Amino acid sequence: MTIKNTEKVSKIKKIFFLVSILIALGILALFLLNHVMYALAGLGIFSMWYLYFHVADYQYIEYSDDADKIILRYYKVISFTGKAYNSIEFPQYRLRKALFENSFFGNLSDLTLVIKTDRGIAEYPTVSLAGLNIEDRKRIQESLNSILKT
Repeated sequence: MTIKNTEKVSKIKKIFFLVSILIALGILALFLLNHVMYALAGLGIFSMWYLYFHVADYQYIEYSDDADKIILRYYKVISFTGKAYNSIEFPQYRLRKALFENSFFGNLSDLTLVIKTDRGIAEYPTVSLAGLNIEDRKRIQESLNSILKT
């Protein structure tokens, strides 16, 4: 099974940059019209807008459990420093735990994978699943739970 969120990520990115440009143009217009207090309020709104996307941590996700391997590729959708591509890949039999943490009324979800290595137990960095819809998150959870049961 392969799960990707390419279309949703593209939509999120377009919305973020379009609204950011509109807010920035509004702030610029307010400064030019000498409405400094309103412009500063606009800066506060933009800060909250950016903070939301930073906290939500929307990421492109590609999950695959084919060919007796688990592959998870991901990168941040909203990043001003360039894309940092990350990939997790290991044989299914090494999986020991899949920890799902839900927050913000289930809208934000994080996944942490724990595997058995030759030197002991290793925990991969947490991956945000906020960019996936709820059905895809459930499919990934079911897939990992079925692998853990075997």
